[in-house]
Amino acid sequence: MSARSCRCVSLLALIAVAAAHAAPKSQDSRLEGAYRFERGGWTYVHLHGSPEQIGYQHGYLLSAEIEDTYHVLKVETEHVTRRDWAFFREAGRTILWPRIDPEYQKELQGIADGVAAKGVNLDVWDIVAMNGKIELQDYYVPWLNKQERAQGLRSDDGPVIKAPGNCSAFVATGSYTRDGKIVIAHNNWSSYAEGARWVIIFDIQPEHGHRILMDGLAAVITSQDDFGINDAGIMITETTITQFVGWDSKGKPEFVRSRKALQYADSIDGYVATMIKDNNGGYANDWLIGDRKTGEIAYLELGLKNTPVWRKKDGYFASSNFARDPKLIQDETDGFDTKDLSSSPNARRIRWEDLMAANKGKIDVLMAEQFLADHEDSFLKEKRADQRSLCGHADVAKEGIPEWEWPAYYPGGAVQGKAADSDMAAKMSLVAHAGHPCGEDFLAKPFLAAHPEYAWASSILKDMKAGPWTVFSAGEKGPQ
Repeated sequence: MSARSCRCVSLLALIAVAAAHAAPKSQDSRLEGAYRFERGGWTYVHLHGSPEQIGYQHGYLLSAEIEDTYHVLKVETEHVTRRDWAFFREAGRTILWPRIDPEYQKELQGIADGVAAKGVNLDVWDIVAMNGKIELQDYYVPWLNKQERAQGLRSDDGPVIKAPGNCSAFVATGSYTRDGKIVIAHNNWSSYAEGARWVIIFDIQPEHGHRILMDGLAAVITSQDDFGINDAGIMITETTITQFVGWDSKGKPEFVRSRKALQYADSIDGYVATMIKDNNGGYANDWLIGDRKTGEIAYLELGLKNTPVWRKKDGYFASSNFARDPKLIQDETDGFDTKDLSSSPNARRIRWEDLMAANKGKIDVLMAEQFLADHEDSFLKEKRADQRSLCGHADVAKEGIPEWEWPAYYPGGAVQGKAADSDMAAKMSLVAHAGHPCGEDFLAKPFLAAHPEYAWASSILKDMKAGPWTVFSAGEKGPQ
């Protein structure tokens, strides 16, 4: 063999070795076309195909994040309810699973298969319990505690668990926005333990229904905080109805209805109908909905017994966990007081009304970002990052806020923000901010040192660093 031939053979051998190291030894066909990348403190993941494929891609690509999130949810849920994780697995299997559409059963099983393929020891009942964490912990368990007390199975009503009052949001259109089109924005309030992980951008292209771009939490098939758009022009978000009481075990899980609504709705009517049908009362929310095709916005107050809807083509809806409908307040809340302006939901409602009035005709995405970072306490009438500011900080001393609403010091508050307008939605884009929208960091070590009562959360509480406002679009490939 000539020297030139030897050099060619050696070069080919080197190329083969390099290729072997660059590609997986056995690429699963279910992963074809799926990918992830990191930017601005977020993890963007693209999923597509059948429910089984979407689930498997989700579980496989986010396996580390899912395992980490599982530990957070397990620790929090067991602490709040005083029931072990086995209880939630069983509730997921017996209460939720039979009422989940087959399409989403396949997706949930796919997530379990995907994490298993990466060596993570979780099964489908763990995944279902993670998806149902909010509605099981805050709605089903309080209902069950009362049932067990009535049946003589327990001597008390268990730990005090009330539906949370989390998140600040608005949607505006017509004469309120700079271009007359829709602007929608939302910041998610949660524990900082969850918030530090609530940094996934999902780009989902299912074989049936509409393409979705939404924020979310690893392992969960819906946004759940919620903020999303679809390629039919639907733009949605919500905030929780504080002090809500209600549950129907025969209903369909909220995480299924909200995912189905965003995936299949092409109108406000379609979104509302899906959320109301087979409602189980779990995770009761005030939904803000926009249709970029018509410029119309709507507000669905989704109780279990009462589901009023307001609509307009000129104006705004703001939400911060206060119920609007007097009948819902009377029938389905535990005495929510609309006149108590010291409470977080009402104080933030006042602040939203002031901001909307002062900025009528000027509201755009940049201004929405500023709103989500706002630190005005309308009750104290001062700048103060606390539980009454739109950018909530519950890890500071409270003044006059009911103990059930927020503990004196609590590692939680506004953990991220998102915004979009009609033009962005037409391009399947949104802008997102990881961490406090105001830009402040939360550092776990000094908080835990100052508050030993949260030692139970030391294994899950980590730093939550604020990132920049970052634009994401469906189908983008990220850094090349």
